[in-house]
Amino acid sequence: MAERLIVVGGDAAGMAAASQARRRRDRDDLSIVAFEQGHFTSYSACGIPYWISGVVPDRDQLIARDPGTFRESFDIDVRLCHEVTGIDLDRREVVARDLAGGGEVREGFDTLMYATGAVPVKPAWARTDAAGVFGVQTLDDGAALLDWLEQEPRPRRAVVIGGGYIGVEMAEALIQRGLTVDLVEQSDQPMSTVDGDMGELVADSMREVGIHIRTGLTVTGLEERDGRVTAVVTAEGPMPADVVVLGLGVRPNTALAEAAGLPVGPSGGVRTDRRMRVPGVPGVWAAGDCVETLHRVSGLPVHIPLGTHANKQGRVAGINIGGGYATFPGVIGTAVTKVCDLEVGRTGLRERDAVAAGFEFVSVVAESTNRAGYYPGARKMTVKLIAERPSGRLLGAQIVGWSEAAKRIDTLAVALWNGMTVDDMTALDLGYAPPYAPVWDPVLIAARKAVDALAGAGR
Repeated sequence: MAERLIVVGGDAAGMAAASQARRRRDRDDLSIVAFEQGHFTSYSACGIPYWISGVVPDRDQLIARDPGTFRESFDIDVRLCHEVTGIDLDRREVVARDLAGGGEVREGFDTLMYATGAVPVKPAWARTDAAGVFGVQTLDDGAALLDWLEQEPRPRRAVVIGGGYIGVEMAEALIQRGLTVDLVEQSDQPMSTVDGDMGELVADSMREVGIHIRTGLTVTGLEERDGRVTAVVTAEGPMPADVVVLGLGVRPNTALAEAAGLPVGPSGGVRTDRRMRVPGVPGVWAAGDCVETLHRVSGLPVHIPLGTHANKQGRVAGINIGGGYATFPGVIGTAVTKVCDLEVGRTGLRERDAVAAGFEFVSVVAESTNRAGYYPGARKMTVKLIAERPSGRLLGAQIVGWSEAAKRIDTLAVALWNGMTVDDMTALDLGYAPPYAPVWDPVLIAARKAVDALAGAGR
């Protein structure tokens, strides 16, 4: 009989693993069943804010592969609207509830791929049945929010709670739809994925496009009338709202894993080895936003939920399940986003991360332009570098600026990945032409400034 692979979770990591395993083993050798509790497979959750804003007009543009493609082209039995409720490792069996048709199904497995993703952080005050309160974790969430925004009378006032990537992107999306937007953040800045000085640049840009930012403010509840949300309650009083979007972050979805006895690490994610196997549990693999992984700079286990990591980890797991050999070497947390035309990029450690990891370091901020100063469209770009002292090894980088800013973080990510020093970086042979960069690229200017700071610290 064919070996049976059960995949729990039908998005990036799970379906990448299933596809890679299928490419190496046919149905007579490996049968694959994938359970997904939603209505979609392999979609871009990162694209939801752009669908809400109207930049992406059609929901289906966010779907990389639909269930029919997996069934017909990959011979994978995809079961939508099936929520896995239990994993029995002794009996090698999963239990799932059919959310559409009702009833319960049980399926045995030889190999299990755990790819449940992450779940949104939801404080007690946010657990409400009031209409008009939304997360934006899935395409189903996005569709529900769009339906609400397009009803009559149209919502006019939005409150976004949380100033991370999703919160900032959703605030922009709602401004573009013509709503009045307040963004509430408990810490002293939005975009805490960058240091405070860089986050303030982001906040300034958000204010310029009309987003009202309320930092250092704790939300304590929601007010409702006739079953609809009417206000967000804060320590400074209520904020009127016709729609509330929750962007409070996510945590690894490990409830099933922990109940089954799978090991969970200090970051809260399922532990795996470099091949994405769950250690000590034969035949069980895990990948995506539900796992923790190694940070290549700090050496610490981290949970960094990004689609880039999920796809790579799922691919690695699938290759290994299929009989090949692949490893996942860890992450450095490279990410980019934008607020209207302002671009933000980061990689590696922030200052507080470097402190927590025990590094001695210098940090520098360099201002330059995205193009030659005389070329039309030249605008300011701010680059921040963090370098180990006294070695000069790059530990982290952040960029805030306009056109051509965000993707410059990739140059810094490659330098970081390969353990380069800021002195090494000053000699990088980067491309130059007036429409694309000054003769001294902003990355090189920042590296030179870091070298000078290290020399000063040494003296």
